[in-house]
Amino acid sequence: MPDLPLLNHFTLVTGASKGVGKGIALEFARRGAHVAVNYNTDEAGAQATVDEILALGCRAFSVRANVGVKSQVDAMFDHVLAEFGTLHTHVNNAGIQTWKPLLELTEQEWDRVIDVNLKGCFLCTQRAALAMRDSGGGAIINIGSGCNKWPFPNLVDYTASKGGIEQFTKVAAVELGPLKIRVNCVAPGAIEVERTQHEAGDYAGTWAPLTPMRRVGVPADIAHAVAFLASPQAEFITGQTLFVDGGLFTRPVWPYQA
Repeated sequence: MPDLPLLNHFTLVTGASKGVGKGIALEFARRGAHVAVNYNTDEAGAQATVDEILALGCRAFSVRANVGVKSQVDAMFDHVLAEFGTLHTHVNNAGIQTWKPLLELTEQEWDRVIDVNLKGCFLCTQRAALAMRDSGGGAIINIGSGCNKWPFPNLVDYTASKGGIEQFTKVAAVELGPLKIRVNCVAPGAIEVERTQHEAGDYAGTWAPLTPMRRVGVPADIAHAVAFLASPQAEFITGQTLFVDGGLFTRPVWPYQA
Protein backbone atom coordinates (compact mmCIF):
# COMPACT_ATOMS: atom_id res chain seq x y z
CA MET A 1 0.00 0.00 0.00
CA PRO A 2 1.36 3.47 -0.87
CA ASP A 3 1.80 6.00 1.91
CA LEU A 4 -1.20 8.33 1.70
CA PRO A 5 -0.99 10.65 4.71
CA LEU A 6 -3.83 12.86 3.41
CA LEU A 7 -6.16 10.04 2.40
CA ASN A 8 -9.74 11.32 2.10
CA HIS A 9 -8.80 14.82 3.22
CA PHE A 10 -10.85 17.57 1.61
CA THR A 11 -8.76 20.51 0.43
CA LEU A 12 -9.26 23.86 -1.28
CA VAL A 13 -6.29 25.45 -3.08
CA THR A 14 -6.67 28.98 -4.41
CA GLY A 15 -4.93 30.04 -7.61
CA ALA A 16 -4.44 26.42 -8.65
CA SER A 17 -4.77 26.69 -12.43
CA LYS A 18 -1.01 26.86 -12.97
CA GLY A 19 2.40 27.26 -11.33
CA VAL A 20 2.88 26.70 -7.61
CA GLY A 21 -0.85 26.37 -6.94
CA LYS A 22 -1.22 23.59 -9.49
CA GLY A 23 1.82 21.84 -8.04
CA ILE A 24 0.28 21.97 -4.56
CA ALA A 25 -3.08 20.67 -5.75
CA LEU A 26 -1.47 17.72 -7.54
CA GLU A 27 0.76 16.86 -4.58
CA PHE A 28 -2.25 16.77 -2.26
CA ALA A 29 -3.96 14.37 -4.65
CA ARG A 30 -0.87 12.16 -4.81
CA ARG A 31 -1.14 11.89 -1.03
CA GLY A 32 -4.80 10.90 -1.18
CA ALA A 33 -6.64 14.20 -0.83
CA HIS A 34 -9.68 15.37 -2.76
CA VAL A 35 -9.12 18.90 -4.09
CA ALA A 36 -11.23 21.90 -5.03
CA VAL A 37 -9.29 23.92 -7.60
CA ASN A 38 -9.87 27.67 -7.43
CA TYR A 39 -9.21 30.00 -10.35
CA ASN A 40 -10.24 33.51 -11.35
CA THR A 41 -9.50 33.90 -15.08
CA ASP A 42 -7.78 30.72 -16.33
CA GLU A 43 -10.68 28.29 -16.62
CA ALA A 44 -8.84 26.04 -19.06
CA GLY A 45 -5.83 25.80 -16.75
CA ALA A 46 -8.05 24.96 -13.79
CA GLN A 47 -9.80 22.22 -15.75
CA ALA A 48 -6.43 20.78 -16.75
CA THR A 49 -5.48 20.62 -13.05
CA VAL A 50 -8.81 18.94 -12.28
CA ASP A 51 -8.28 16.37 -15.03
CA GLU A 52 -4.84 15.46 -13.70
CA ILE A 53 -6.24 15.02 -10.17
CA LEU A 54 -9.08 12.84 -11.44
CA ALA A 55 -6.52 10.68 -13.25
CA LEU A 56 -4.87 10.08 -9.87
CA GLY A 57 -8.12 8.62 -8.56
CA CYS A 58 -9.19 11.52 -6.34
CA ARG A 59 -12.22 13.78 -6.51
CA ALA A 60 -11.74 17.25 -7.94
CA PHE A 61 -13.66 20.15 -9.40
CA SER A 62 -12.92 23.75 -10.32
CA VAL A 63 -14.52 26.77 -8.68
CA ARG A 64 -14.19 30.33 -9.89
CA ALA A 65 -13.74 33.24 -7.48
CA ASN A 66 -11.80 36.46 -7.13
CA VAL A 67 -10.53 35.90 -3.60
CA GLY A 68 -10.44 39.64 -2.97
CA VAL A 69 -14.24 39.93 -3.24
CA LYS A 70 -16.21 38.71 -0.23
CA SER A 71 -19.35 37.73 -2.12
CA GLN A 72 -17.31 35.54 -4.47
CA VAL A 73 -15.36 33.98 -1.60
CA ASP A 74 -18.61 33.17 0.20
CA ALA A 75 -20.05 31.58 -2.95
CA MET A 76 -16.87 29.56 -3.44
CA PHE A 77 -16.90 28.16 0.09
CA ASP A 78 -20.63 27.42 -0.12
CA HIS A 79 -19.94 25.42 -3.29
CA VAL A 80 -16.96 23.58 -1.82
CA LEU A 81 -18.76 22.67 1.39
CA ALA A 82 -21.82 21.54 -0.55
CA GLU A 83 -19.59 19.21 -2.59
CA PHE A 84 -17.29 17.99 0.18
CA GLY A 85 -19.38 18.42 3.30
CA THR A 86 -16.32 19.48 5.29
CA LEU A 87 -12.86 20.97 4.84
CA HIS A 88 -9.63 19.63 6.33
CA THR A 89 -7.08 21.89 4.64
CA HIS A 90 -7.13 25.26 2.95
CA VAL A 91 -4.19 26.75 1.00
CA ASN A 92 -4.08 30.50 0.35
CA ASN A 93 -1.94 30.55 -2.79
CA ALA A 94 -3.70 33.03 -5.11
CA GLY A 95 -1.53 36.06 -5.71
CA ILE A 96 -0.70 38.79 -8.21
CA GLN A 97 1.95 41.49 -8.50
CA THR A 98 2.71 44.79 -10.20
CA TRP A 99 6.25 45.31 -11.48
CA LYS A 100 6.62 49.06 -11.07
CA PRO A 101 8.67 51.54 -8.98
CA LEU A 102 7.07 53.00 -5.86
CA LEU A 103 6.86 56.52 -7.33
CA GLU A 104 5.01 55.26 -10.42
CA LEU A 105 2.61 52.82 -8.75
CA THR A 106 -1.04 53.86 -8.98
CA GLU A 107 -3.60 53.62 -6.23
CA GLN A 108 -5.61 51.19 -8.34
CA GLU A 109 -2.59 48.89 -8.79
CA TRP A 110 -1.84 48.99 -5.05
CA ASP A 111 -5.48 48.21 -4.17
CA ARG A 112 -5.69 45.34 -6.66
CA VAL A 113 -2.61 43.56 -5.29
CA ILE A 114 -3.50 44.11 -1.63
CA ASP A 115 -7.08 42.98 -2.26
CA VAL A 116 -6.08 39.68 -3.87
CA ASN A 117 -2.98 38.82 -1.86
CA LEU A 118 -3.73 40.09 1.65
CA LYS A 119 -7.48 40.70 1.83
CA GLY A 120 -8.01 37.44 -0.03
CA CYS A 121 -5.93 35.62 2.55
CA PHE A 122 -8.07 37.14 5.32
CA LEU A 123 -11.42 36.40 3.66
CA CYS A 124 -10.55 32.80 2.79
CA THR A 125 -8.94 32.08 6.16
CA GLN A 126 -12.02 33.36 7.93
CA ARG A 127 -14.40 31.16 5.95
CA ALA A 128 -12.10 28.13 6.13
CA ALA A 129 -11.68 28.51 9.88
CA LEU A 130 -15.44 28.76 10.44
CA ALA A 131 -15.90 25.48 8.58
CA MET A 132 -13.02 23.81 10.42
CA ARG A 133 -14.26 25.03 13.79
CA ASP A 134 -17.52 23.20 13.22
CA SER A 135 -15.79 19.97 12.20
CA GLY A 136 -13.07 19.70 14.85
CA GLY A 137 -10.07 21.48 13.38
CA GLY A 138 -7.84 21.60 10.34
CA ALA A 139 -4.84 23.23 8.72
CA ILE A 140 -4.47 26.50 6.81
CA ILE A 141 -1.29 27.19 4.86
CA ASN A 142 -0.54 30.64 3.46
CA ILE A 143 1.94 31.16 0.65
CA GLY A 144 4.37 33.96 1.44
CA SER A 145 7.55 34.97 -0.36
CA GLY A 146 11.21 35.72 0.07
CA CYS A 147 10.07 39.32 0.48
CA ASN A 148 8.70 38.30 3.88
CA LYS A 149 12.35 38.82 4.81
CA TRP A 150 13.95 40.95 2.07
CA PRO A 151 12.55 44.06 0.38
CA PHE A 152 11.98 43.55 -3.35
CA PRO A 153 12.48 46.76 -5.40
CA ASN A 154 9.76 47.45 -7.99
CA LEU A 155 7.41 45.13 -6.10
CA VAL A 156 6.35 47.39 -3.25
CA ASP A 157 2.69 46.34 -3.27
CA TYR A 158 3.57 42.65 -3.52
CA THR A 159 6.20 42.95 -0.77
CA ALA A 160 3.77 44.76 1.53
CA SER A 161 1.12 42.10 0.96
CA LYS A 162 3.44 39.16 1.59
CA GLY A 163 4.95 40.73 4.70
CA GLY A 164 1.42 41.25 5.94
CA ILE A 165 0.60 37.60 5.28
CA GLU A 166 3.41 36.48 7.59
CA GLN A 167 2.11 38.56 10.49
CA PHE A 168 -1.48 37.59 9.69
CA THR A 169 -0.38 33.95 9.90
CA LYS A 170 0.96 34.45 13.41
CA VAL A 171 -2.15 36.19 14.72
CA ALA A 172 -4.44 33.64 13.11
CA ALA A 173 -2.41 30.79 14.63
CA VAL A 174 -2.73 32.28 18.12
CA GLU A 175 -6.46 32.88 17.83
CA LEU A 176 -7.35 29.63 16.08
CA GLY A 177 -5.08 27.28 18.03
CA PRO A 178 -7.68 26.59 20.74
CA LEU A 179 -10.01 25.46 17.96
CA LYS A 180 -7.42 22.89 16.79
CA ILE A 181 -6.81 24.87 13.63
CA ARG A 182 -3.16 25.24 12.67
CA VAL A 183 -2.01 28.17 10.50
CA ASN A 184 1.42 28.29 8.89
CA CYS A 185 3.19 30.10 6.07
CA VAL A 186 5.44 28.71 3.34
CA ALA A 187 7.78 31.30 1.80
CA PRO A 188 9.19 30.27 -1.60
CA GLY A 189 12.51 31.46 -2.95
CA ALA A 190 13.29 31.69 -6.67
CA ILE A 191 10.78 29.29 -8.21
CA GLU A 192 10.64 28.84 -11.96
CA VAL A 193 7.04 28.96 -13.17
CA GLU A 194 5.25 30.59 -16.09
CA ARG A 195 5.14 33.99 -14.38
CA THR A 196 8.76 34.17 -13.19
CA GLN A 197 10.12 33.03 -16.56
CA HIS A 198 9.09 36.47 -17.86
CA GLU A 199 11.16 38.30 -15.24
CA ALA A 200 14.50 37.51 -16.84
CA GLY A 201 15.74 36.18 -20.14
CA ASP A 202 17.41 33.31 -18.28
CA TYR A 203 15.59 32.98 -14.96
CA ALA A 204 17.43 29.87 -13.78
CA GLY A 205 20.77 31.29 -14.88
CA THR A 206 20.07 34.53 -13.03
CA TRP A 207 19.00 33.05 -9.69
CA ALA A 208 20.81 29.69 -9.42
CA PRO A 209 24.26 31.26 -8.84
CA LEU A 210 22.82 33.31 -5.95
CA THR A 211 21.22 30.27 -4.32
CA PRO A 212 23.43 28.13 -2.04
CA MET A 213 21.87 24.95 -3.47
CA ARG A 214 22.91 26.23 -6.92
CA ARG A 215 19.55 25.72 -8.56
CA VAL A 216 16.17 27.42 -8.71
CA GLY A 217 13.12 25.80 -7.22
CA VAL A 218 10.19 24.12 -8.95
CA PRO A 219 6.56 23.90 -7.83
CA ALA A 220 7.12 20.44 -6.35
CA ASP A 221 9.59 21.89 -3.84
CA ILE A 222 6.86 24.14 -2.45
CA ALA A 223 4.16 21.49 -2.73
CA HIS A 224 6.11 19.00 -0.59
CA ALA A 225 6.46 21.55 2.21
CA VAL A 226 2.79 22.55 2.09
CA ALA A 227 1.63 18.95 2.10
CA PHE A 228 3.83 18.21 5.11
CA LEU A 229 2.33 21.12 7.05
CA ALA A 230 -1.14 19.79 6.27
CA SER A 231 -0.28 16.28 7.46
CA PRO A 232 -0.67 14.67 10.90
CA GLN A 233 3.14 14.71 11.19
CA ALA A 234 2.91 18.51 11.61
CA GLU A 235 0.13 18.50 14.18
CA PHE A 236 2.15 20.53 16.74
CA ILE A 237 3.44 23.12 14.26
CA THR A 238 1.58 26.42 13.98
CA GLY A 239 2.36 30.11 13.57
CA GLN A 240 5.55 29.36 11.65
CA THR A 241 7.05 30.52 8.37
CA LEU A 242 9.01 27.89 6.48
CA PHE A 243 11.37 29.31 3.84
CA VAL A 244 11.69 26.91 0.92
CA ASP A 245 14.41 28.71 -0.99
CA GLY A 246 17.54 26.57 -1.25
CA GLY A 247 19.16 28.93 1.27
CA LEU A 248 18.68 32.01 -0.95
CA PHE A 249 17.28 34.28 1.75
CA THR A 250 19.39 32.92 4.58
CA ARG A 251 22.22 35.36 3.91
CA PRO A 252 22.53 38.95 2.66
CA VAL A 253 24.00 39.73 -0.74
CA TRP A 254 27.74 39.12 -0.39
CA PRO A 255 30.17 40.39 -3.06
CA TYR A 256 32.92 37.87 -2.29
CA GLN A 257 31.66 34.54 -3.58
CA ALA A 258 33.57 31.47 -2.37
